[in-house]
This record gives sequence, structure tokens and C-alpha cells, in this order.
Amino acid sequence: MNISTAIPVAPPAAARRRPLTQKIVTLAHGGGGSAMRDLIDDVFLSAFSGAGRAAPEDQARFDLAALMARGDRLAFTTDGFVVDPLFFPGGDIGKLAVCGTVNDLAVGGATPVALSCAIIIEEGLEVDTLRRVVHSMAETAHAAGVDIATGDTKVVARGACDKLFITTTGIGVIRAGLDVGVTKARPGDRVIVNGLLGDHGAAILNARGDLALDTAIASDCAPLNGLIDTLIAAAPGLRMMRDATRGGIAAVVNELAEASRVGVRLDELSLPMRPEVMGFCEILGLDPLYLANEGKILAVVPAGEADAALAALRAHPLGREAAVIGEVTAERPGRVVMRTRFGGERIVDMLVGDQLPRIC
Repeated sequence: MNISTAIPVAPPAAARRRPLTQKIVTLAHGGGGSAMRDLIDDVFLSAFSGAGRAAPEDQARFDLAALMARGDRLAFTTDGFVVDPLFFPGGDIGKLAVCGTVNDLAVGGATPVALSCAIIIEEGLEVDTLRRVVHSMAETAHAAGVDIATGDTKVVARGACDKLFITTTGIGVIRAGLDVGVTKARPGDRVIVNGLLGDHGAAILNARGDLALDTAIASDCAPLNGLIDTLIAAAPGLRMMRDATRGGIAAVVNELAEASRVGVRLDELSLPMRPEVMGFCEILGLDPLYLANEGKILAVVPAGEADAALAALRAHPLGREAAVIGEVTAERPGRVVMRTRFGGERIVDMLVGDQLPRIC
């Protein structure tokens, strides 16, 4: 699939969308002929914003002057998504793919502009399943204010992939004067998260049904660019942001400590977390600091801006449970420690190997 929605062009008069009649995806849908064209037209072009108005080019095209009017640097990121199950409480692989790439751009201070979408489909996948995923992607992209501007599809034989793999790549524009990064933390800074931790990892594990738990836990999957705009306005001295996905909060604070050559001290009692997630982790013997999130950022702000940042986050629907969870110190550069609820301290290290069971 190659489409461009960046510059709307009226399609040729002969171009006509034909409804897809097959119930499952076959290898013919990846063969380059009419079956593939029908799949692209009926499933993808009908869902993605603006695609029906685009000429069938092999690339998306952007007006550089319009982009640079929004900032002075481009941001560029890519990510692959292979989650099992495809659908889970609070989201699905399509929503996850859009949110993951939008958030990777936004935490760098960029305004997301457009995404590409490459989908690998296993032969035999139900067309209705694919259609649900694509519509979810389109709805999430619309909510985030970005276009899915170009993409590609491949169909592989049964067993060559697990139902559906998605790779999304995004570009964004970084506003002038904003310079955030993982090397910029300073002693005395405060560490903030925008809400409850571990929901996504717990939701995926629970959705698999292996444990037959009745606890209702929904993923926190959400595009965070609007929330981040609010944070940037409230805390102009913002040092860094990072979305705490695989590896959870623990991975982010360790990267921060190592890159900035500072220490980080977390406070266990300050960590916002659902009792259900804490209980879930106790049952499985998991450390919730390493659970994946898909709608949470960790931000570091100067101490004098922490109150303003916290108030701004809490005023946003995606930040109502925001909390200061720790501080940056000059002690033990490169090391993260946590003050436990019992008054002692423990080291929070980078995860070695996998925290089992894996979620993707």
C-alpha cells in the first residue's frame, strides 16, 4: 500500500473503490494485483483521513515552508508493534501503534504531524479483524491531530507472523527554543509522572486469560501530545520527558541517571498505582516499576516549576492522578534508589533479561 495524504490531489476519474468480498486475507491480497488493490481501497483508504482524495503515489509529500513555520527542527521516530492479544481492555494493536509513535515524538518536544503505517498480515486473518484495527488507527490518529499519510501492506504465509504486525513511523516539528533531553537533569530537579502506573502491562497479561482473574484492568493507551503541550506551557524550564513503555518507570529513570550522571531517589509511597495492579503484581511476583505503560510520561522539571507542572497536568483529563515521585540528586551518579514504604532504601536497577511473562 502506497498512498499520500499530505497533498490532496483528485484521483483519476477511472479510480473506483470496489468492496472487498472475501472474509479472510489470502496471499493474493499481497500479490500486487486487483485483490491487493481491493484490500487497500476498501479497508485502508476508506478509513484513513484524506486518503480517498490522494493520488496513488509512492510517497507522502509535505510543504517544507509550512512545516518550518511550526518550528525549527524535525523529529523522526519509528516503532514496531506485535502485541498479543490484538484487542484488550482499553485498546488494540492499532490504537497502540498510533499512540506509541505520537508519544515518542511528543516527549521530544515535537508537535506530531504525520505517520506512516506498514502492516504485515498473516494469511487467514479475518478481514473484519483487520478492518477493526484500521478503523481504530484512524480514530486514534484523528484524536491526536495527525495524518496517516503513507504506508505499505504485506501478506505472509500462515505461521510466518502472529496474525498482524504493525510498524509506524512518524515525523514532527520541534518548536523553536525548546530543548529537552535525557542528559539535562540537574540535582534538585523533581521527577513527575502523569498518572497511575502499570495499567497497560497488567491489562495485557489479564486479557490473555491465563490466570482467570476477575479484576477489570484497562490499558492506559492514549496519545499524549495534548497533555505534553500543557506541561510545556506550565514549565518552561522542563528538562526532559520520556514515555515509560517497555521496561516501565524503572528503565526510564535508569536511562536518565546514567545519561545525566546524576542520582535519582524515588519515593515508593508517592507512586500512583491502582490497588488492583499492586495485587496483580503480588500474585505474579512482578515488580510494578517494570510494567509497561502506554499513556504515561516521566518528566523532570526544576524544583521551582514542580507545583505549576503538577497543577497543569492534574487539570488535564490524562493527568488527573499526576504525582511527584522523586528527585534528582548529586549522590551516587548513575544510580537509582527508592525509599520504601518501610523507611529503608533499595536499588532500582535496569531490568536484566525479561520480566516474565512477556507482553509482546
